[in-house]
Amino acid sequence: MKTEYVDLRDEYDIKEGIKKAAGIIKKGGLVAFPTETVYGLGANGLDENAVPKIYEAKGRPSDNPLILHISEFDEIKSIVKEIPKTALILAEEFWPGPLTMVLKKSDIVPYRTTGGLESVAVRMPSNKIARELINASGVPIAAPSANSSGRPSPTKASHVILDLDGKIDMVIDGGAVDIGLESTIVDVTGDVPVILRPGFITEEMLSEAIGRVEIDEVVKSLSPDKDLKPKAPGMKYRHYAPKGKMTIYKGKPERVVERINEEIAKSAGKKTAVLATDETKMYYKADVVISVGSREDGESIAHNLFDALRRFDDVGAEVIFSEGFDENRLGFAIMNRLHKSAGYNIIMIKE
Repeated sequence: MKTEYVDLRDEYDIKEGIKKAAGIIKKGGLVAFPTETVYGLGANGLDENAVPKIYEAKGRPSDNPLILHISEFDEIKSIVKEIPKTALILAEEFWPGPLTMVLKKSDIVPYRTTGGLESVAVRMPSNKIARELINASGVPIAAPSANSSGRPSPTKASHVILDLDGKIDMVIDGGAVDIGLESTIVDVTGDVPVILRPGFITEEMLSEAIGRVEIDEVVKSLSPDKDLKPKAPGMKYRHYAPKGKMTIYKGKPERVVERINEEIAKSAGKKTAVLATDETKMYYKADVVISVGSREDGESIAHNLFDALRRFDDVGAEVIFSEGFDENRLGFAIMNRLHKSAGYNIIMIKE
């Protein structure tokens, strides 16, 4: 398959490019497109023949649910059985934006889209290209991240092309994404909303809008159950992983720097790399040091994280040492991704 590349960073080209991409979706094809979180790999979410193509292109396990993307709130009514009051409040507060809600699915949503579940994950992205593509397609678009399964999520079109060129019909280039982490996922099918995946919309923000919110125990665990039936994308399988062996070091920054440099010295003969911050990058003695930004700017770290993980592969890093981050607010989502990328290989450094 030849993958068509369309650059829609120029406003002038959007109308024709969207029309062509929507035609592919309508015919059961695959289109990678930008959202405000990461790039998504889209297909008609109601087409039982189109959805499996997503799993095939990504190499994604078929029990891993997909998210249905809509362009206007009214579109949710046909794909869910009911809309709880909590969902209405969250939609009013955070849609369009980086929040996904899990609700009870209607009969028109195929089980291939939901990973066999009776629930469906739904999101309304704020990215203009994404919204216009969904609207022009006339169907909810099922779209996980547009990368090979297990690899760091794509935040640029070039990341998509690297992973999926020749496996999908089209890549839309809308430039670098704004946020860089996938959406927060909240299950609103029960009495108390439950966070199934942390993201830019934090627990504190959700609580302010709707009161009590719980976090699924799997999200908090550092050794997830391998037999888990995932209730949402990203709960079970290893994700975001660079090719090199990665270890996270948690503790006071000065002790982390000291310990990582000790480990670098023990790694003679291997290409070493460090995921650092602006405050510490100058102190490391690795072959490659990549900063994800200042510790004082969580949004910058989130924005740069996946691109940094991919750059380690570009330079052939064999052993990767990562600093840990404060897990409050957005830091909880950042560390959730880092834990998965390192396969939960974490070293706690005592004082």
